[in-house]
Amino acid sequence: MISYPDIDPIAISVGPLAIHWYGLMYLIGFLSAYFLGVYRAKRSNGLWTPEQVSDMIFFGAVGVILGGRVGYILFYQFPSFIDNPLVLFRIWEGGMSFHGGLLGVIIAMWWFARKTQKHIIDITDFGAPFVPIGLGLGRLGNFIGGELWGKPTDVSWAMIFPTDPMQLARHPSQLYQFALEGVALFAILWFFSRKPKPRYCISGLFLLCYGLFRILVEFVREPDPQIGYLAFGWLTQGQLLSVPMVLLGAGMIWVGYKRQVFPQK
Repeated sequence: MISYPDIDPIAISVGPLAIHWYGLMYLIGFLSAYFLGVYRAKRSNGLWTPEQVSDMIFFGAVGVILGGRVGYILFYQFPSFIDNPLVLFRIWEGGMSFHGGLLGVIIAMWWFARKTQKHIIDITDFGAPFVPIGLGLGRLGNFIGGELWGKPTDVSWAMIFPTDPMQLARHPSQLYQFALEGVALFAILWFFSRKPKPRYCISGLFLLCYGLFRILVEFVREPDPQIGYLAFGWLTQGQLLSVPMVLLGAGMIWVGYKRQVFPQK
C-alpha cells in the first residue's frame, strides 16, 4: 500500500479568501486551452484567429461551470432538488458533473457558432483536443481533495484516503482518470488532429474515447452513495451517461469519413 500524500486542499489562503486546488486546476486548464488554441489558430490557414480562440474559451468556461453544476444536481442530486430547488445554488457544498459540463459546453458552442457564423462542429473539432488538459487537472484536484476515491482493493498501490470514514485501502481512481481522461486522451486527440480531418471526426473521437475510458474506470470507482448501482450489481450512473457518448462518437466518425467535408471559414 502507498501512503496518501496528504496535501492541503487549499492552495492559497489570504485572510478569509481561500482558493482550493480544485478551482485552481480549472483555471490552469482554461489558460492551457487558450495558449494551445492560439498555437493551433496561427497554423489554421486563416480559419481561426487568436481573438476567436479567446472568445471560445470564455464561452466554454461559462458552459462548463453552469452546465457542470446543473448537471450534478439533476443527474446525482435530483431528489434533493425536488425537495428544495435552492440546493442548485449551494455551490459551497461542491458538486460538478462532467456530463452536465459537456452539455453546457455544447449549448455555449452553439451560441458561439451563431456569433461567429461558424459551423458548430468545426468549433468542437477545433476545441476538443484542448479539453483533456482541464479534465486531467480536475481529476488531480479530486485526488488532492481526497474525494471520488475508488473501491476497496488489495493492490500494492492502494491508498487510504483521510476523507474515507471507513479508512479502507482503495483504488486511487482519480489518478486512473487523470492518466486516461487527461494524459492519454490529450495525446490521442493532439496527434490525430495534427493534420486536417473531416468534419465530425475529432469531436467523435473525443466522445468515443472519453466514454470508453469513463466506463472502464467506473468498474473500480466507488459509486455515488446517494445513487449506488443502477442495474446488474455493477452499472453506475457514470457508465449509463457515457454509453450514449460512445455510440454518438462512433457514429460521428463514420459520418465524417463518409461525407469527407472539411472545415471552412
